[in-house]
Amino acid sequence: MGNVNQSDESAILEFFIISDFQLTAGNERSHEKLKMGLEDLKSIHSAPDALVVNGDMTDDGGNESYAKVLEIMEEAFHVENTLFAIGNHEFFKNDGNEPSIKRFLNFAGRDQIYDEIVVKGYPFILLGTESWGPVGTPTKDSAVLGDEQLHWLVQTLKKYETSRRPIFVFLHQPLPYTLTGTDLKYYSNGVIQDMELKRILSQYPQVILFSGHSHWDLRLPGMFLQNSFSMANSGAIYNTYGPGEEGHEVLIDPDGSQGLYVQVFEEKVIIRPRDIAKKEWIENTFTLPTALYK
Repeated sequence: MGNVNQSDESAILEFFIISDFQLTAGNERSHEKLKMGLEDLKSIHSAPDALVVNGDMTDDGGNESYAKVLEIMEEAFHVENTLFAIGNHEFFKNDGNEPSIKRFLNFAGRDQIYDEIVVKGYPFILLGTESWGPVGTPTKDSAVLGDEQLHWLVQTLKKYETSRRPIFVFLHQPLPYTLTGTDLKYYSNGVIQDMELKRILSQYPQVILFSGHSHWDLRLPGMFLQNSFSMANSGAIYNTYGPGEEGHEVLIDPDGSQGLYVQVFEEKVIIRPRDIAKKEWIENTFTLPTALYK
């Protein structure tokens, strides 16, 4: 299909969401995939309002890998509003939560994991796990959201109680038992405070929660949901997965690379899944009428 549905002058806000680069300094294939992905996005819109990276920028959480990510992003597609959420792989250097978080914050240019950035009047809320592991337990790779973070989220959302504009929320791990695949055992503990987070977000029908982590192919059904609030899978740059046998998942395409292009209009929000590897749109577009928020 090529680069149809590109930048639309009638759109109020346009941004990209990508995640799961799984990049390491020594893995040149991961460098090529990120570069290719960024170049494809640039061909669609060379000056979007934001670029959100929804976790797992690196595969090993190391400073050399972070430096390589920044180098490639600077060379291939520099977006002024580039926002990063922390993923589980950002802890994979395995030297403790504090140093892992510090490396991420240095990379992201922030002083805390969670943050709110307002872009053209629209809130972008970044959430993130405060812990990884412990290794060997069912909660390894899960999102752990502390009381302070959840309290901050409640207070931040209160500012938008009377707003009819969408609120964009980003967390690397998807909520269990929501998007297709999140009922598998590995994802069933994906967000430890899942009930609390659902309760908070359910009070705001204008929330769209974007998650990565699973690498599940955006062509599959159930990659987008609209309930008391909306949810969307942000895809993966490194490869794509899908359902396997007996409650497992399998690698679908080692060369698969996908992301999202979000356009906000007066009457609707359009979330367009993109096959970055094939440079074509995926026919699984998710449209949310803003009338839902009124």
